Amino acid sequence: MKTFYDVQQLLKRYGIFIYTGSRLSDLEMMETELRELYSSQLLDSKEFQVAMLLIRHETQQEIEKNKKGDYNE
Repeated sequence: MKTFYDVQQLLKRYGIFIYTGSRLSDLEMMETELRELYSSQLLDSKEFQVAMLLIRHETQQEIEKNKKGDYNE
């Protein structure tokens, strides 16, 4: 797993499709779903850690993007 898309595909394998209309809410819900999969022992620790790292990186990028948008208004 190397990209955010890979995380989406991982969730898709378990029938989890997330779209709320808000990118940050989607990312938060993905984190919750990953925690559930891990606690249910459907993901190993390495897969869980990499997926969480990718989600958090994507979240940080989205926050930075939103901050830049606020300055341009």
